[in-house]
Amino acid sequence: MRLYSLFLYTAFLLIISCKTEPTKTAEQQRWDTHVKNTTIIRDDFGVPHIYGKTDADAVFGLLYAQSEDDFNRVEQNYIWATGRLAEVEGEEAIYSDARAKLYMTQEEAIANYERSPEWLKELCIAFADGINYYLETHPEVTPRLLTHFEPWMPMYFSEGSIGGDIERVSTRKIKAMYEAGIEIPEATAIAMQHELEMQEPQGSNGIAISGKLTKSGNPLLLINPHTSFYFRGEVHVVSEEGLNAYGAVTWGQFFVYQGFNEKTGWMHTSTYTDVIDEFVETIEKDANGKLVYKYGDEYRPVVQYDMTIRYKDGEEMKEKILPAYRTHHGPITHLKDGNWVASALMWDPVNALEQSYIRSKQDGYKGFREMMDIRTNSSNNTVYADAEGNIAYFHGNYIPKRDTSFDYTQPVDGSNPKTDWQGLHTVDETIMLLNPENGWLQNCNSTPFTAALEYSPKKEDYPYYMSIDRENFRGVHAIELLKEGKDYTLESLIELGYDSYLPAFEALIPGLVEAYDKVDRTKEIGAYIEQLRNWDYRTSTTSMAMTLAHYYGTAYFKNGQRPEQRLSAMHLLSYFGNESPLEERMEIFKTVINQLETDFGTALIPWGDVHRFQRINGDIRQPFNDDLPSTPVGLASGRWGALAAYGERYNNGTKKIYGTRGNSFVAVIEFGDKVKAKTSLAGGQSGDPDSPHFDDQIEDYVNGKFKEVAYYKEDVLKRAKKTYHPGEK
Repeated sequence: MRLYSLFLYTAFLLIISCKTEPTKTAEQQRWDTHVKNTTIIRDDFGVPHIYGKTDADAVFGLLYAQSEDDFNRVEQNYIWATGRLAEVEGEEAIYSDARAKLYMTQEEAIANYERSPEWLKELCIAFADGINYYLETHPEVTPRLLTHFEPWMPMYFSEGSIGGDIERVSTRKIKAMYEAGIEIPEATAIAMQHELEMQEPQGSNGIAISGKLTKSGNPLLLINPHTSFYFRGEVHVVSEEGLNAYGAVTWGQFFVYQGFNEKTGWMHTSTYTDVIDEFVETIEKDANGKLVYKYGDEYRPVVQYDMTIRYKDGEEMKEKILPAYRTHHGPITHLKDGNWVASALMWDPVNALEQSYIRSKQDGYKGFREMMDIRTNSSNNTVYADAEGNIAYFHGNYIPKRDTSFDYTQPVDGSNPKTDWQGLHTVDETIMLLNPENGWLQNCNSTPFTAALEYSPKKEDYPYYMSIDRENFRGVHAIELLKEGKDYTLESLIELGYDSYLPAFEALIPGLVEAYDKVDRTKEIGAYIEQLRNWDYRTSTTSMAMTLAHYYGTAYFKNGQRPEQRLSAMHLLSYFGNESPLEERMEIFKTVINQLETDFGTALIPWGDVHRFQRINGDIRQPFNDDLPSTPVGLASGRWGALAAYGERYNNGTKKIYGTRGNSFVAVIEFGDKVKAKTSLAGGQSGDPDSPHFDDQIEDYVNGKFKEVAYYKEDVLKRAKKTYHPGEK
């Protein structure tokens, strides 16, 4: 009887236990598996080295680690990309959201995810799981909007980088059409162009050097993207399925965007290849009152749907419903001479994601070249080096074939089938370089026809739309340094990348000195002119001439009278230095002197006193403040030809200049029997002001001092400061 009672009691406990133990969801079961198979090692700079059993485990750990470092930016990128920015930023973001929804609806994103190959689906699921598990284990983190991430969200990464081509479609033009039914007036379009000229240039530098010019005999690669600061984190992600990539990842990506593995390295620079075209559509109504557009001898139906855009208005959430229209050319984005215009660009998210991930696992030129055949890396050039000794350059990747009798720099007639894109150029038909005889190649968002000087591709061999033959001062600077270089090491490549000479001022400043000598000669500004007359056009924290030159060049871009013909920024600056009226030069310079004296009490002020680095908190837009501590910076804007670019896009009304974009993540890599690398990161790895890695790299960053990369496991373990599974405190 006693044994029977004990049996009943035990059975009762088992029943109660089964009832109280909740059944885990499929998502929670995946979390458990990933956690068991994933280890994160943080080194002495806080860089996460993620080790997973499978690629999916590694992706899970990568997104968990990114969320640890800066969930704010991970979330922000997907709020923007999925067209929900107005829900957090209000009415001013409505047409950013409209643009996103014109190119892809949520339903289309889901459909793209569902047609993806199984291996890519697994990575997309792991992406969502990594972020969601972070939120589950960090209840103190309150998302601004996205409380649960979905595996279809990476489809909004159009071709590798948040933004990319879609950012070149003007939201102001979309707003003008949808709100007022008008096109942007010519005067407004000119003002918009001037605004772009005034902004710190975006872009990047890529340099590859073959072993015959290096001390070790091994190829070297410089990875030098110019983005907004803190736009990308530094990561190392490894799996037992062949993944071992180190480099920069845009917050929320599940692949290394610019970086290297043991055998290959890849660097992207923004391209001037024509990958976006505008088609003027002839719109009518059919017998049933439906919108149609003329195409050859037929009329095709206009695809039409409503976009519901939610936006924050004070404490309320409101909705705005806008119509969306598409032709086979793309969505209708604006008006031209009263006609609807469709903007065509590359939108192939599945293949784009495949290419971006596959790129990071290649072990030599053959595989890398085959990966390029996917042809979805539309907004970028690629500079490449590998352990086999190859260096290479690909100018663009996604290039539509066109009838060259039409001028695609202007909107073309969409009703004429001959203007349609005629498929894509093969990679072999595009502008490429492989192992040029001079032993080096470079691209600084400049013309590909000087990428390797006399060994560069020839302009006449390619259709005009493959590249704008446009040089810039960074390209000029890089070529002058490279053409005499030899015996390169990682350290000397860093020195090259931080060379302080600014060729733009050699084009601009002598013209100012000439104007003073010919039309002024007053003692009032003579001391300032003498600073510039005796300057070697090199920047430093102590240079007063640098301060005068920067403010003068900036003021001239803003206020100088432009010639009738439209010039590139480089040629415009040369015009201001050589052909503009002498009186205008003096007038603008005097306004600069007045500004500096008003703001700082003197115009003879060292560059480092006005040019600063300041990181106050984790906000995406920093609240710069002249009364708070900051660090002097001797670097300069890429506009002036600085390879190590450092400039501003906003200043919050401060008197001092605080950098917001330029050198962000920078790496130099040597490929040999074992890969060696050094890196630099603006600010630090973490977006949390309480983290020791929030600002621990500032001093080294502004002084061009790089840290050693721990790539191999034994080196990672030597520098390990914290080892844990996701979810562990």
